Amino acid sequence: MMKAIASPNNIDHLALLKFKESISSDPYGILFSWNTSIHFCNWHGITCNSALQRVTTLNLEGYKLKGFISPHIANLSYLTNFNLDNNNLYGKIPQELGRLSRLKQLYIGNNSLEGEIPTNLTACTHLEVLYLLGNNLIGKIPVQIGSFQKLRSLNVGKNKLTGGIPAFMGNVSSLIYLSVIMNNLEGDIPQQICNLKSLASVFVSVNNLTGTFPSCLYNMSSLTKISASANQFNDSLSPNMFHTLPNLQLLLLGGNRLSGPIPPSIINASIISSFDIGGNYFSGQVPNMSKLQYLYRLSLQKNNLGDNSIKDLEFLKSLVNCSKLQILSISYNNFGGYLPNSIGNLSSKLSQLYLGGNQISGEIPVTLGNLVDLTLLMMEDNFIGGIIPTTFGKFHKMQKLELGTNMLSGEIGAFIGNLSQLFMLGVGQNMLEGNIPPNIGNCQKLQQLDLFQNNLTGAIPLEVFNLSSLTNFLDLTQNSLSGSIPAEVGNLKNLNFLSMSDNHLTGHIPGTIGECIMLENLYLEGNSLQGIIPSSLASVKNLRALDLSRNHLSGPIPNGLQNLSYLQYFNISFNMLEGEVPTEGVFQNASGLVVTGNSMLCGGISKLHLPPCTIRGKKLAKHHKFILVTVIVSVIACLLILSIILIIYWTRKRGKKPSFDSPTIDQLAKVSYQSLHNGTDGFSTTNLIGSGSFSSVYKGTLESEDKVVAIKVLNLQRKGAHKSFIVECNALKNIKHRNLVPILTCCSSTDYKGQEFKALIFEYMKNGSLEQWLHPGTLSAENPRTLSLDQRLNIIIDIASALHYLHHECEQSIIHCDLKPGNVLLDDDMVAHVSDFGMTRLLSTINGTTSKQTSTTGIKGTVGYAPPEYGVGSEVSMNGDVYSFGILMLEILTGIRPTDESFEDGQNLRNFVENSLPDNVLQILDASSLKQRQPIVEEENSLNLTPTVENCLVSLFNIGLACSVESPKERLNMENVTRELSKIKGAFLSGKINGK
Repeated sequence: MMKAIASPNNIDHLALLKFKESISSDPYGILFSWNTSIHFCNWHGITCNSALQRVTTLNLEGYKLKGFISPHIANLSYLTNFNLDNNNLYGKIPQELGRLSRLKQLYIGNNSLEGEIPTNLTACTHLEVLYLLGNNLIGKIPVQIGSFQKLRSLNVGKNKLTGGIPAFMGNVSSLIYLSVIMNNLEGDIPQQICNLKSLASVFVSVNNLTGTFPSCLYNMSSLTKISASANQFNDSLSPNMFHTLPNLQLLLLGGNRLSGPIPPSIINASIISSFDIGGNYFSGQVPNMSKLQYLYRLSLQKNNLGDNSIKDLEFLKSLVNCSKLQILSISYNNFGGYLPNSIGNLSSKLSQLYLGGNQISGEIPVTLGNLVDLTLLMMEDNFIGGIIPTTFGKFHKMQKLELGTNMLSGEIGAFIGNLSQLFMLGVGQNMLEGNIPPNIGNCQKLQQLDLFQNNLTGAIPLEVFNLSSLTNFLDLTQNSLSGSIPAEVGNLKNLNFLSMSDNHLTGHIPGTIGECIMLENLYLEGNSLQGIIPSSLASVKNLRALDLSRNHLSGPIPNGLQNLSYLQYFNISFNMLEGEVPTEGVFQNASGLVVTGNSMLCGGISKLHLPPCTIRGKKLAKHHKFILVTVIVSVIACLLILSIILIIYWTRKRGKKPSFDSPTIDQLAKVSYQSLHNGTDGFSTTNLIGSGSFSSVYKGTLESEDKVVAIKVLNLQRKGAHKSFIVECNALKNIKHRNLVPILTCCSSTDYKGQEFKALIFEYMKNGSLEQWLHPGTLSAENPRTLSLDQRLNIIIDIASALHYLHHECEQSIIHCDLKPGNVLLDDDMVAHVSDFGMTRLLSTINGTTSKQTSTTGIKGTVGYAPPEYGVGSEVSMNGDVYSFGILMLEILTGIRPTDESFEDGQNLRNFVENSLPDNVLQILDASSLKQRQPIVEEENSLNLTPTVENCLVSLFNIGLACSVESPKERLNMENVTRELSKIKGAFLSGKINGK
């Protein structure tokens, strides 16, 4: 019997259907058109040969498809272009792709593919482009790669490849572009690479390559781009190398061990646009660069250039001809001499100028103000004197201005008010005098203000304290500032570091300082402050260091300070304090507590060696006894009255019809059903913005206030919905925190059909849920949302602060029970707010036992986020919330759901991250978080991360792992988490600001 022979067209059709079956998630619905109603040649992403009706191109780049690459693709025998770049594909590259004999272009970069590079791809003898960038491929670069005779472009960067660059690469005679960046490659660059006479671009950055550059590379006139930064190359560069590289546009050699002089032949590199040799051991003078008219970026920082002589900076005059120059860094070398006036004639496009860490003297040229496009000017740590030129007032685009540790004199000048875009100003450790100009209040974006160690006088302008943008630090230490600390200091609610020490400040410490809730370091020592230590300081929960020494403070030490769990250093020495020293918290640690010079203090721990607090005579003892008896009698009387009230209440309630409403709900103001019905257009589906197990959420308007709100309507047909309503009310009615969604009011009524109706009304969060930002496939392809690395860190800290508050700062500790991206909402400023307390449990201790109030039984969170112990019947706990937070942290950083279908055979998000640290932290980081960064090499944004920021990322991932360990007892608590996150944020800001 003869077998039926499938037609070629049918083979292609079936192969495409098999590919569709291998895709488990298609967020943009791209494959919806792949159905039998239209011919497969008209399917989205498919191009066919018009005569044969065979598939020649399959292009589905950038659609966030999840799944694996079906081996049936190999049946598309006429395929020439295969592009699945920028998706979420996993699994191995099918060996069967080697059967695509007509294939010319294979793009499968920026996915999560694993395994080794298939050796039989070499059977694709017509292959011209092989693009595997940004996967998890392992093993060595196959030596068989040398058999690709038509290959023009090879990119295997950002993987986990080991071994070296194979010498057989020299056999790929048609190769024009080669990239192996960000792998774990070792050894030398093989000499055979010089056989590639058409080679134009070589990218080998961020590996462990050693040795010297093959000298034959200098004779390859075809080369236009060389990127070899962040390796371990040594030796020096050939003096004549640029004579034979006339087409070179890009040379990146930063972060190696290269030494010797900069080749003087660089003057012949007339079309070079980016030259970076920072972080090496180059020495000598910088040669003339006057012919480099296309130079965009020149980075010479962190070398041994110059010899502290007046001729060191002469090369700056030659840069005047470089009209396209935008970034110039010569910081941290041995340059001496004066800045020439011609510096003001540099490119009008110059945006970043780094001059810090040298031996530069003289005055700041007035002409520097001509560079009106500057956004960053770093001149710190030199010997520059004179005044700050008033021409700096032209810097309308300036964001970061650092002039600290110099010899500047005169006044700061009113010009500072013109710098409205400024977010960092540093003039510390100079000899500036006069008042702080009040118009500094115009700098409404200022996050960091450093005026440390100058001769500034007068009162601190109120405008400084009205800069609510100040978040990093405000340092006014060691000046001659006078007057009092105004109550407006409480406006600095998000400030992390505040120092006004060693000035001439007088008056009281204002109680409003307790409103600086994010403050971690407060230094007020060495002034003439008087009065008591305000008890409101106990509200600054994140405080770690507090120094009030060398003032005239009196009265007792507030007991509330011993409840500051993060406080590790407290200095109150040399004041006039009196009374008993507390013994808890920081007062238990003699090494972190300084109380000397207060003769009227007593008690405390024995290591302080203070006298005991004695009782003054028997009368005092009797008085205390009388007070004690009075208090006991009063308490008993109150309890009797309370008991009578409760008896009356319960007697009356027994005669009433049972109700699901809790008495605590009545404490919330209520709105009518009619008001909510009108404000949502009759609960129209066009206003529906979310739904859950027990409720639907609508966007609406409160008629009484004309205010947009979110209205959570309970589905009372669902079992447990009534209790969910009650518990959420009980949880939210008395809690208030900037990172919790505040409840505005509620509605407990009947609808127009006479049926019971319950709803909660919250502030409307314009930016929706974190779920929508982490997984934008749920939105339209035309409106993608991405979160920067900074935003992700801030969101993590916001969520941690909310959990810390719920667990440790509420009168009744609260367990959220359902922390996940969908329950984190983002306001207009991208501040995160934890929401949905329908599963919440309230913990209260009565007679020594812990009781729990809960909305439901048997429901303990969401799959993927709920801790493993809940699955075996364990009670909910704070440790369970910590586990959910840890998983959520990992999801925020990687952009991968814990329930991702790519996790198989016991693999999960946690061990995926754990197995990738610390070496591959950049590969597991969600690539979209780096899109706003300036690339060092034109194809790789992530290379701009400084080592400090990379270390911060590793620390963040480790916190997520420590929170999500299997054993509940081994998990961190939220106090430790918030403490560590605060340290990481400080290091991150420092690494980001100082990174070049």
